Amino acid sequence: MKAIEQMMEEHRNIKRILKITRIFCIQILNGAPVDDEAFRKIIDFVRNYADRHHHSKEEDILFKKMSDELGEAVAKGPIMGMFAEHDLGRLFISNLEQALDKVKEGDQDARVDVIANAIAYTDLLHRHIDKEDTAIYTFAQKRLSREALAEVEEKCSTIEISGREKKIQDKYLALLEELERSVG
Repeated sequence: MKAIEQMMEEHRNIKRILKITRIFCIQILNGAPVDDEAFRKIIDFVRNYADRHHHSKEEDILFKKMSDELGEAVAKGPIMGMFAEHDLGRLFISNLEQALDKVKEGDQDARVDVIANAIAYTDLLHRHIDKEDTAIYTFAQKRLSREALAEVEEKCSTIEISGREKKIQDKYLALLEELERSVG
């Protein structure tokens, strides 16, 4: 199924931003100042590529279809868990942004909050992505009806086309490459 393959490709891109985030945190630990601009770009990537673009396909299409078609046990078990992890990730990103604001205002102790929230996010997302790639997506492909899978495919394709028209993918993959170059 092309939609799920596309979501897995997006996961690989998200893992690239996680690696970059970790590098910036290590730099802070090694005495470098907090790179506010880089962290703000990471937040932009997470909110617009990972959350709005990628998670919209999962939450609004795939997970909804799985919940509707596969019953309450799936909806209240693994799918609810995926939603909870998405929300926890959003919390870490919001807390990271608040910590960056405090550092910018001169609160150097907030550097620990930058690191804590950034690393908590990267750890959560690595585990989360692995669950989706190895369990949730496989389960969907095996258990959803052909009709349901076709509907997921069609709706995800619409989001991809809209994203291409708005240059979402191009913008955020270019940003990802820029950040990778900046960390070597």
